[in-house]
Amino acid sequence: MNNLLNEILDHNKKFVENHEYEKYETTKFPNKRMVILTCMDTRLLELLPKALNLGNGDAKIIKDAGALVSHPFGSVMRSILIAVYQLQAQEVLVIGHHDCGMSGLKAEPVIETMKERGISEETINTLSYSGIDIKQWLHGFDNVNESVEHSVGIIKNHPLMPKGVPVHGLVIDPKTGKLDLVEDAYKH
Repeated sequence: MNNLLNEILDHNKKFVENHEYEKYETTKFPNKRMVILTCMDTRLLELLPKALNLGNGDAKIIKDAGALVSHPFGSVMRSILIAVYQLQAQEVLVIGHHDCGMSGLKAEPVIETMKERGISEETINTLSYSGIDIKQWLHGFDNVNESVEHSVGIIKNHPLMPKGVPVHGLVIDPKTGKLDLVEDAYKH
């Protein structure tokens, strides 16, 4: 029986042997000098770059659940800062999307599923005793525009973000690719 990993490795072997990678060759520096924070939603994998007219090498793209900067010193913010300071990104775009799985997400059902899959109540309690509010950590958002505004605010006002870097906020329709402008950094 063939499994997913073997399928990937078989495809990759042919991809390399046939030099299919050559059409994707570029540098580590984004051609369009931008870094994008967006959601990991599967519908955006190809749609978002096409809707923004991005090709391979045009932008740094950071993906996480909900396009959220949930901690000002977490890995998402670190990636944005590295893109700006080391990889020549000159603008930041935060792009949330309609019909997001993080919209209205409540922690309780996620925690229940964790328990069903073997995570003990003791482990969850240990996190709480250690100062981690797992319910807050797993909580989504109620309004995608407000969520995008919140992430834009964290990035724009971060003490390590250089002044003058435009941080824009947008929301994309995961069906049509239509962009709605939430925050235009050029106007501020």
